[in-house]
Amino acid sequence: MKRNTKVSTAVIRRLPRYYRHLSELQEAGVVRISSSALGKSMGLTASQIRQDLFCFGGFGQQGYGYKVDLLKEEVGEILGIGRGHTLVVLGTGNLGRAIIQNFRFSSIGFQLLAAFDISPAVVGTRIAGVPIYHADQLESFLAANRVDVGMLTVPIAAAQRMGDRLANAGVKGIWNFTNYEITCPREDVVVESVHFSDSLLALSYMISQRENPEEEYQ
Repeated sequence: MKRNTKVSTAVIRRLPRYYRHLSELQEAGVVRISSSALGKSMGLTASQIRQDLFCFGGFGQQGYGYKVDLLKEEVGEILGIGRGHTLVVLGTGNLGRAIIQNFRFSSIGFQLLAAFDISPAVVGTRIAGVPIYHADQLESFLAANRVDVGMLTVPIAAAQRMGDRLANAGVKGIWNFTNYEITCPREDVVVESVHFSDSLLALSYMISQRENPEEEYQ
């Protein structure tokens, strides 16, 4: 499958939506779907669907549509779901614990290996079967295990320091939930920051627009 390495961020952001939606269609028993039907169900145009998928090669046939299971498999391959990615969590407070207990990492191809904290109350225990180590053991664990992604749910004051430790130990991806924009000068490390406030404020804007449709925002 021919892939274009110069893919826009907007297209990359839509790929997980495709995968999730195709998974739902597959579970519903849908075998085949047209670009127009897929676009309508996702709130996109058929043209946008075709353009996005064309970035990664040819999918579907004119007048025939897409086979849902095959397209899901292809999108999953593009997203790297079958590559056996591994992950560790830094910080097991309320947010870290909730994610460990409730997020199905295996459903998208990730294996959660361990978590790290400094609290004596949790170090040496397990959360949902995941072992909790002291943060002082982070580098030795990373040296002994291949870890692709480090998830940060530590306090803001520790965010940059822990991000630096992950990057310096060879972790290539940082999933940052700290609400602090950490920086990483290394080009081989990718930082994905999740800000819950951004999503809530976007929702606030949309609510405000509906409540005051006459207002125009420049």
